[in-house]
Amino acid sequence: MGHRYEPVDRYAWIPWTIATGLVAGLGGYIIAVEGGRSGQPAAYTTAAAPPPGSGGSIAGAGTEIQLAAYRDILARDPKNLQAAVNAGNLLYDAQRYGEAIPFYQQAFALSSADINVSTDLGTALWYAGRPDDALAQYQKSLAINATHAQTLFNIGIVRADGKKDHAGAIAAWRELLRTNPTYPEVVKVRSLISDAQAKLGR
Repeated sequence: MGHRYEPVDRYAWIPWTIATGLVAGLGGYIIAVEGGRSGQPAAYTTAAAPPPGSGGSIAGAGTEIQLAAYRDILARDPKNLQAAVNAGNLLYDAQRYGEAIPFYQQAFALSSADINVSTDLGTALWYAGRPDDALAQYQKSLAINATHAQTLFNIGIVRADGKKDHAGAIAAWRELLRTNPTYPEVVKVRSLISDAQAKLGR
């Protein structure tokens, strides 16, 4: 389901340096990263991405400090999967989806069996206004794990909201419920199916 990537030991100094710099240089501001990627279904229930927010000058500065650190790692070590994922996650959480895409693509190229990276890439593509590319990426996720709950959930959202393909959305959500009977958002999924069925009946 969800995921939160941790820095690899080789670069364990990066978060400490970032945190120290933020505390010393930005008045003790602490960045709290809260969900919104493949493990957070509520983030994908709207037809369009939320408008990018500035997050305030301090938060924006913190993002840039962290991003610069990850860019530096990747400049020296382009095959560093963790740095690519962390940079993508950072930009995704800042709602800078278009900028997150290349980092997720880099990470997926390095680890094409990582379904979380694949699905996060698909969702970034969706939020960047590229539903066809998102669906194509989700198919790559299903090739890794055909019953991956969040991928099936997201396919339904993109088909319903992005493609107006309500029959396709219903099929994805029914497959989700069939293969994941204990999915925590089962009530929400059933409601989405009902809404899509109503739209088909119009």
